[in-house]
This record gives sequence, C-alpha cells and structure tokens, in this order.
Amino acid sequence: MEALQKEKNLFYESGNKYTKHLWLVPGILMAVLFGWLIAGKGVFVAGMLVVLPFIIAFLIVVFLNPRVGLVSFIIYSFIASYIGRHVAGLQVGLGFDGLLVLTWLGVIFYRGTKYRFRHLNNDLCWLALAWFILTVLEIGNPARPNIVGWLQEMRNLALYWILITPLTMLVFRKKTDIRFFLDIIIIISFIGALYGIKQVQIGLDAAEKVWLNDHLITHWLFGKLRVFSFYVEAGQFGASQASIAIISFILATGPHSTTRKICYAIAGIFIFYGMLLSGTRGALGGIIGGGFVYVVLSKQIKIIIIGGLIGLGFIGILKFTKIGNGNDQIKRMRSGTDVNDPSFQLRMINQRKLSDALGSQPLGTGVGTIGAWGQKYNKHIRTAGIAPDSLYVKIWVMYGIVGFIFWFGTMLYILGKSGGIIWNTRDPVLRNQLCALSAVFAAILLCSYGNEVMNAVPSLTIVYISWALIWMSPRWDTPIQKPIENDNPTGFHYND
Repeated sequence: MEALQKEKNLFYESGNKYTKHLWLVPGILMAVLFGWLIAGKGVFVAGMLVVLPFIIAFLIVVFLNPRVGLVSFIIYSFIASYIGRHVAGLQVGLGFDGLLVLTWLGVIFYRGTKYRFRHLNNDLCWLALAWFILTVLEIGNPARPNIVGWLQEMRNLALYWILITPLTMLVFRKKTDIRFFLDIIIIISFIGALYGIKQVQIGLDAAEKVWLNDHLITHWLFGKLRVFSFYVEAGQFGASQASIAIISFILATGPHSTTRKICYAIAGIFIFYGMLLSGTRGALGGIIGGGFVYVVLSKQIKIIIIGGLIGLGFIGILKFTKIGNGNDQIKRMRSGTDVNDPSFQLRMINQRKLSDALGSQPLGTGVGTIGAWGQKYNKHIRTAGIAPDSLYVKIWVMYGIVGFIFWFGTMLYILGKSGGIIWNTRDPVLRNQLCALSAVFAAILLCSYGNEVMNAVPSLTIVYISWALIWMSPRWDTPIQKPIENDNPTGFHYND
C-alpha cells in the first residue's frame, strides 16, 4: 500500500513538473521567431522589440488621460525633424497622424468625466470644416492632380486644423492650461536656440552633416551656416524663434511674478538670438507684425506710440543705413528690405510665371500641384516646376483666387475676432497671455508671406492651439460685477 502511494506521488509530482514548464514551449518558439526576424531584418526589429512595451504603456496612458496625447503631439512637433535625421528610413510624418488619431480615440472612449462636445459648436470649428470640405472638393480639380500629392499636401493645410483646434477645446479645459502651453513652447524653443548656438560654436553631428550636404544651396551662404537647430530647416527655425521671442517679451512685461518675468526675458533674448542665427529674413516681418498687434491690444497710448517709433526706427536703420553690416545675420536681414535684392527679384519672376500658368483657372491647379509634392507627384502640371516661395502664393496656385480669398479672409477674421476677445478681457494676467497668443499668430501669418511657415510644424501646432485657447478664454475671464438690490450689503453680485 505504501509502495503504491509513493508511485502515485511520484507520478503526480513528475506530471506537475512537466505541466509547470509547458510555458517554455511557446517561449522557445517566440525566441526562435524573433531571432529569425532580427537575423533577416536587422536591428530595426530588435529596436522595435525594445520599444514595444513603452508604446503599449503610452497607449494605455493616453486612453486613461487624453491630455497626455496632445502634450506629446506638441513636443513631437518640435523634435520630429531631429528624429527623422538621426533614424534613417523612419517615417516621422506618420507620427503626427498617429498621435492625433490616438488622442481623439482616447477622448471618444474616455471612461471618466464626459467631454463637452457642445463647446465645438462655434465659428472657429465651422470654418475649419468649411476649409476642409473645400480641400476635399479640390480632388476634382480640372487639372487632374495626383491623389497621393493631394493627400500629402492636405494634411498640413487642412487636416491638422480640423483635428488640432477642436481637440484642444476638449482637452485643455482649465485656465492654467494657457500658461502650461506657453511654458512648454518657450522651454522647447529656448532649448532649440541653445542647440542652434551649439551648431555654430561646436559644429554639426554626423547625421546633420549628411542632411546639410543635400541642402547646401539654401543653408550654406557666403561661407556661413544658416542654423536650423532640430527644426525641419532654417526658415521654419527662424520664423518659430521670432514668434516665440515675441511671446517671451510680451509675457516679460505682464503682471507676473518677478522670477517669471526674468525667466521670460532671458528666454526671449536667447530665442531672439536663435532667430538671427537662422538667417531668415522673413522673420523680420514676424517680429514687426507681432509687436504691432501687441501694442495695439495693450490699450495704452504710450506703448502704442513708443512701440511704433521703435518699429519704424528699426526698419529705417535696416533700410537706410549700414549699421551692423559687420554681422552676417544683420546683413542678411537687411537684404530683406531691398527691393533690388536678387532673391526678391527671382520671387517676382516666379510669381509672374505662375500668373501666366494659372491663366483663367479661378479654382487653381489643385492641392499638391506646387512645391515638393508637386515636383514628386504632379510633374505633368505646369506649376509643379515653379518654386512658390510663399504660403500665400502656394494657396493661390492650388486653390485659385476663390480659395485664396476664402483662406485669407478667414485668417483676417480670426485675427480680428481674437483682438475683439482680448479687448474685452478683464483679467490682467489672462489678457497678457492672450495678447501673446494673438501676436504669435500675427507673426507666423506675416512670416508665411515670405516662406512656407504656417503649413509646417511646429508653427501650425502653435497657431491652431492658440486659436482654440483664445476662443475658450471668455469662460475663464473675471466675472462682471453688477449692482443689485440694497438688501445685499456689498451692493454687487457676480454674474457668471
């Protein structure tokens, strides 16, 4: 009997051992599979296996808190180009689409407090929808543009607007989110300026040198580097630095703590220097335009007069003197005020060519028929081989005079209504922050006249989020005090 019991125990224990280690079978099979993939596909698969747990964790976090997705998108807007230069073959553009779609899914399936979709019923969102519909209709343009070129171009021009602005209205729901957003873009821009200084003082790394070899014509002028930092190129770097410098200086004059004002001022100085290093002449228009909007919205006659005199004096120095010509950055910026500059004359020639090419086409030649995507996908269209040099010109060519009037009228409407909202804002801190947001839009809009700025990151991210924050700001403003009946000893009550 005892022997039989031992045999049973032995059989049971032996079977249990085998049962416990059955997990080794799929484990070994997976190891063999991953080893085969790594051997066949290289380190890319190995890298994906390393980051896969982090991707899964990020997905979970975004669904638990969609705000993380939008903040990640803002940061990614600044550093995507740097990642693309240093990771060969990586399609960083898809990261923008992925982050936005993921964040929208997080909002839609959020299990906590419901998001207030009724807040999206406003003119800003309806204008975004109208522009998107017009962009979709351009697929049927008589010039027969390639659908792939349309898809590539429409993302920055229309899709991101209709995704980012409403998403911001849903996710950034607190007054403190304005300061949070401003701090993020100032800190990253400050780091961008420092990295630009590093490129000048220390030099480019290996990946940046490879990139520069393909862009020598535009980024190596007269033996000097046009600094691009970790941005897509020098033009975008300069325009972004100019607009964020304006934000920093405006906030430095606001009713904030002394420590904050000092930090804003220091950041503004470094970021302004980063703008100079970029050699972007169009950034000058951004500085002037953004500053003008601020002095007007300040409601202070002294600031308006002093600001106007400083602006006119600055333009006069560049236009009529040779002061600072020993500095390459100032010398290049001065050329932006010269109508006889060869670069300016070439732009005028290109615009005359485009005017002839458009002929009697009030709807343009279609989205994606000029610029990089035009050269790649629409070589059969005459405008594809002509450089647009300007976002304004690009929209005019692709959408025709009808589309351009609608787009430019929309921009002026948003700028004007933003000014009206700010003009009626009572909270001094909020008012100062909104002035900064409106000024940065004006700066980027003006920079876009000389370069393609507002249809590229990070500028489009900054603009679309700024619009949403300005539109939402009245609900965060100081309530109006109204007198009531004498039975209230204070004599006032707050009307929400």
